[in-house]
Amino acid sequence: MVFFFQNGYLAWRRIPSHFNHFLISRPQKSEMMKKLLPVVLAAFVLNAGFLCTKPLSKTVAETGARESIGMLASDEFEGRGTGTEGERKASAWLAGKFSSLNLQPKGDSSWYQNYSFVPKSAMQIHHGDTASLGMGLVKEIKTRNVIGFLDNKAPYTVVIGAHYDHLGYGDENSLWTGEKAIHNGADDNASGVAALLELAKQLSLKQPTTTGHNYLFIAFSGEEKGLWGSNYFTKHPTIDLGNMAYMINMDMVGRLNTERALAINGVGTSPEWMKVIPEIKVENLKIVTSEGGTGPSDHTSFYNSGVPAVHFFTGQHEDYHKPSDDAAKINYEGLASVVNYIKHLIVALDKKGKLEFTKTKEEEKASASDFKVTLGVMPDYLYNERGLRLDGVKEDRAGHKAGLIKGDIVIQLGEYPVEDIYGYMEALGKFEKGQTTDCKILRNGEEMTLKVTW
Repeated sequence: MVFFFQNGYLAWRRIPSHFNHFLISRPQKSEMMKKLLPVVLAAFVLNAGFLCTKPLSKTVAETGARESIGMLASDEFEGRGTGTEGERKASAWLAGKFSSLNLQPKGDSSWYQNYSFVPKSAMQIHHGDTASLGMGLVKEIKTRNVIGFLDNKAPYTVVIGAHYDHLGYGDENSLWTGEKAIHNGADDNASGVAALLELAKQLSLKQPTTTGHNYLFIAFSGEEKGLWGSNYFTKHPTIDLGNMAYMINMDMVGRLNTERALAINGVGTSPEWMKVIPEIKVENLKIVTSEGGTGPSDHTSFYNSGVPAVHFFTGQHEDYHKPSDDAAKINYEGLASVVNYIKHLIVALDKKGKLEFTKTKEEEKASASDFKVTLGVMPDYLYNERGLRLDGVKEDRAGHKAGLIKGDIVIQLGEYPVEDIYGYMEALGKFEKGQTTDCKILRNGEEMTLKVTW
């Protein structure tokens, strides 16, 4: 995911949730009822449709995800920096996994879609590369997407994607200020790739029966550099773009929080999304939706190509783009729930064919450079109630000095109410450096006023 900090404010590049578990214990029932019960339940499942589709055991899904993330986020792959040997090793491991699932290669002529990219600015130069921008000289980066195909002989294909690259030993997108260290990227985005592999496993085993579409599984490279892999694929597709039913993108799905909040971004890209999503109830997941088709991950490339696309996301955290984003911090039970939810969505859409595409009205997001001041906070993007809840506060910035802490909800700055992140950004534009103003917050349900000096 390509969030980045600019002037202390989190921004992003704009490139161009339950199964009903039935516990039936009736010792007084007859043996006949006990024998009939599985039949009755089976009939109920069939009639209930996707809401009660039987998954592979969650323990199996958790175990698979743990193994995948343990491998991808290991030091052996050295942070999977775009174009590095570590990333190349990761791509070969992924090709082996695709092969073991009996998928068909759907790259150029193998599992791989090779491409190269010449960065246009210093912000796109890989860590360790040299460049002379004045002379227009930059180093070409060679990398590859990994693509597998499940052919169900259907007219339309669902694209399921996740990026497998990360920051290597730390590059221009790193938020780490200490000594050089491997950024293993367990949540970003070994978690998404693990989910991709678990979905490929279930769909290839036809659990449940999902033959209304074909499925194209893509592990993208170069996402951290600016959506390179997905951008290249949509310009050089290995299947007909016109036959793509829809696209599902999983980026940072490994840190499901205690509220079990799961974001689905891009639901405005087709009217079908919100016909189905509200009906899916999976393991008490709290679904938070947004309509916009563009954002800081690979679904954007598909939206820009006219393909309905959604992005699954479990939220930001303090280990983002740091060496501390490790496998031990993944919520594996939560990740299995996310996989289960996506599988339900896929089943619900199995007979829908090609989804209608709609353009979305994008919110005008002010960039950090538009502000003369900032609190230096990380917003909680899964919070959808009044105010701006903080997911982190940077030390020695205005917010930290004023006493703001993680979990605080900013509801007013000076005379300007803050209803959401956009209200926060609008309010920031009203202040100048050196000014002192009131910052009204909610902390543990109690209203407080702090003094902020910008």
